Parts: sequence; C-alpha cells; structure tokens
Amino acid sequence: MIDLAEAQPRSANLTLPQFRGPRPGSETAALVAEILALKRQLNAVILAHNYQVPEIQDVADFVGDSLGLAQQAAGTSADVIVFCGVHFMAETAKILNPGKLVLLPDLNAGCSLEESCPAPKLAALQATNPNFYTIAYINCSAAVKALSDVIVTSGNALKIVNAAPKDRDLLFVPDENLGQWVMEQTGRPMTLWRGNCYAHVEFQRDNIIRARAAYPDAEIVVHPESLREVRELADVVCSTEKMITHCKSSPAKRFVIVTESGIIHRMRKECPGKEFLCAPVYDVMRMPTDNCRCSECRYMKMNTLEKLRDCMQERTPHLELPADILAQARVPMERMLEISARS
Repeated sequence: MIDLAEAQPRSANLTLPQFRGPRPGSETAALVAEILALKRQLNAVILAHNYQVPEIQDVADFVGDSLGLAQQAAGTSADVIVFCGVHFMAETAKILNPGKLVLLPDLNAGCSLEESCPAPKLAALQATNPNFYTIAYINCSAAVKALSDVIVTSGNALKIVNAAPKDRDLLFVPDENLGQWVMEQTGRPMTLWRGNCYAHVEFQRDNIIRARAAYPDAEIVVHPESLREVRELADVVCSTEKMITHCKSSPAKRFVIVTESGIIHRMRKECPGKEFLCAPVYDVMRMPTDNCRCSECRYMKMNTLEKLRDCMQERTPHLELPADILAQARVPMERMLEISARS
C-alpha cells in the first residue's frame, strides 16, 4: 500500500498488475483446487465480503457488500453456505436460511461495531420510549436484529429511512457515524446509538488533507462509517458496492479509497487502467499504525484459505441460533429486502 504522506504523484501511464489467479503447482493453487472440489461435493456456495483477503475473494462465487451478500444468501439454491466475512454476516445468512448449513472459516471473526450494542442494553433503551421505530445497521448481532423493526446496510440506508413511518421516533443502531450521515442526507431526526467501527474511525481529517495534496487529480471516495470530518472532505460518500460502480463510471483515473483496504483488490480487478490508493492511518505521534499503512479490519483478515478449506472438510464451525431469535430476526431482514427491491 502507498503512504500518501510520503508519496509523490505517479506517472499517468502507470502499468497496473494483471490478475491471473494462483500460479499452477503452487501451494495456493493446491488449496484452491481442494476448496473447489469440496464446494462441488457439498453443493456449497462461497460468499465473501469486499474486505476479505485477495485469495479468498478470488475463489468465492460472489464478492460484495452486506446488502449484496444478504441478497445472495436469500436467493441461493445451495445446500451449504460458506460465509467468508465476520460472525454477524454468517448469522444473517442463517437467519435467511434456517434449514441450511452455514459455515464460517473462523468463529472468532467478530466485529467491534456489533460488540458496541449488546441486545439487553438496546432493549432497556427501547423501554424508555414505546414509540421508537428501531432501524438497525446490519453490522449487529442476531439478537439485536430480533429487537429491530427494519435492517439497513450502508447501500440502502437512505431509502429505508425515507420509507420509515412518519409518526414514529426513529432509533438508529449501532453506528453513530452512519446514522449521522443518514440524518444529513434524509433530514429525518433520529436517536443515535453511540457505536462505531474501529477501522473506519481511525481515518482522520489530516489523512485526507495530505492525500488531496499528494494526489490533487484523485477522487476521494469515503465510506459513511467514517467520521464527519472525513466525510466532509470527500468527493463521494457511499457504500463499498457503490464505490465499485462509481469508480467504474467515473472519468477519473486515480482514486483515494477511504475504507478497509481489502476492497482495493476487487477495484483493481474490475477497473483496469485506474489507480487505487488506500488512505494511511496515523497515530498521534504521526507514525503509521500498521505495516501496510492503511486501515485493515483484524477480524475480516482472520479468514484464510486454509481455514476455508478446513471448515468445508470438517463442516464446522457452523452457525446455530435459537429458533425464536431466527424467527424474530427474519422479519426485519425480509422487510429490508422488500423495501430494497422497490423501484
């Protein structure tokens, strides 16, 4: 990855790497062959989030954001769903497919945002206002989904909040930054839960100012989970999937991407001839906080090809949820999918 504070603008005729898959005969190629054989044996579908490591993205049947992954999970005819993401994402697939085996390569792949909103604390807040209409960002536990009226993703939050009942007091959980952005865009007041994604809030205003100075020709594309001070400096604020479509259609040739760095792999594959830079993250001592000098989610990166192969071989770890949680959480999930499908 590029340190934007140190780098100088590159030549416009930069040659980007070509992606041809693993080298035949390599250890990675052997793992991929095992995974594909297991997929056929199990009649499985492999779903991967945009933030997964490149080798998992390359072996997946579908790579996308939370909305796209939920839609794929809801519509799959596969017997087994292998979810390469974090725990709440696999829970979402189980909610939509209670009778199917849902595998997660690493059961410990959690989410700081999910952990910020325990279901008992949410229930206690809801009890203070019977008129609350609870809108939950999909980055939450199945138990929180079960307490909610509707689920949103960063890709459909504006549409779903605009469709929320006008006579209800909106409560948005658990990401306060996404909720703040949604309020700015829709004009609808909401009570915001005080939670955030640790990877996204590490981006600071100074990072973006330096990126703009180093690459004045680049478009700065920011995820709405970022801080307001970062969003205000962006050219575009949107979900990861909309980042892909924007970069495909934009006449710009260079982009600074302000979200988890895993998405850069897919962008380079789908937008050949364009340059993608991941904004650096600095601590108070002005030193990079990680070796690649960009923001990575340690939970997303817990999944590996080896763990993917092993979970398919052993049919574990797999997701199990109480029947009442499955049934209650399915209602707001289906409401989200129905509203999202409206023209």
